[in-house]
Amino acid sequence: MRHNSKKKHLGRSTSHRRAMLSNLVTALFQNGRIRTTEAKAKEGRRLAERMVTFAKRGDLHARRQTLRVIRDQEVVKRLFDEIGPRFQDRNGGYTRIVKLEPRLGDRAPMVMFELLDESKTTAKKTSGGSKKKPTAKKQTRKKETTGKKETTGKKETKARAVSSTEESKKKKKRSKKDAEKS
Repeated sequence: MRHNSKKKHLGRSTSHRRAMLSNLVTALFQNGRIRTTEAKAKEGRRLAERMVTFAKRGDLHARRQTLRVIRDQEVVKRLFDEIGPRFQDRNGGYTRIVKLEPRLGDRAPMVMFELLDESKTTAKKTSGGSKKKPTAKKQTRKKETTGKKETTGKKETKARAVSSTEESKKKKKRSKKDAEKS
């Protein structure tokens, strides 16, 4: 019987699939994020999460088990020194898969496969309350030369763009009138 064999074969032989997933996980830990197909990312996530768990353990046996998959010693050193301690307080869910547009050549579903940031792991969700997003407040700053307050916001920048185009139109009209008078 074939127990515990539920995985995507990705159209490859066993040795090719292991090598490909090893390279995928190595690139993930080296760069922090990679762009790949959805199926590869979902299979790579299983391996990457296991490697981060080994890195959290941090002992010699865990390092040797990691070196069986990730052959680059610099990447393993980075995994154990930086990435493992970063996720010390987290129980799983070290990676994220964000969907992107399909690949142009064959319309394969593409994703951004990335490690979570430190700031995201420490941020806690607030319980209860409304689910509306807070509105952005306009920031005010003083001009150094005039001392007047100037507001910066989306509406204000649009109004500035409109007013600058109107000013250029007025200048053109003035120059035409001046040309007609002389």
